[in-house]
Amino acid sequence: MFTGIIEAVGTIASIQPCTDKGHGGLSLTISTQGLDLDDVMPGDSIAVNGVCLTVTTLTNDSFAADVSEETLNCTIGLDQPAAHVNLEKAMRLSDRLGGHLVSGHVDAVGTVVRFEPTGESFVLVIQAPESIMRFLTHKGSITVNGVSLTVNRIEGNVFSVNLIPHTLVMTNLKELVAGMLVNLETDMLARYVARLLNIEG
Repeated sequence: MFTGIIEAVGTIASIQPCTDKGHGGLSLTISTQGLDLDDVMPGDSIAVNGVCLTVTTLTNDSFAADVSEETLNCTIGLDQPAAHVNLEKAMRLSDRLGGHLVSGHVDAVGTVVRFEPTGESFVLVIQAPESIMRFLTHKGSITVNGVSLTVNRIEGNVFSVNLIPHTLVMTNLKELVAGMLVNLETDMLARYVARLLNIEG
């Protein structure tokens, strides 16, 4: 479980096929660039661009994790060498919940429609698949590349969020431009409510 509060921006240092492990996924080595790994052990979870991955090996400033073919098919950005990725270690039950409850299981991939300054902040407009729009609500939560954000406007299958300068400094969202793809995770509470109300999907 995560909060969507990014702790560091790392880099995908290397990518190797996992053919020797009996599946068609990839093995990633990620340079953590400031993420404290002192309390991390093999088997622990780290969210990488919003995707929960299991640490297989680690050093003082990097860790390795395997990504299944299924995960690669439903996410974006984990197969791009040298890509900057948002990193967050799994939360402890005693941690402050600064964002919202995030599972690290990406629901869909969205497309950036617009990303531009507005006053002292920035507006990010994203087109999302119709299948997840019923889980979005005004002032509700959405995770974009692992970053917990608040939905400000919804029009059809397009929604917008505002980003403060601090968020851009601390995450890779500052690299977004129109046309780029992003990982989206909707609020898990909204999904559970929809399930209890027997909303299909």
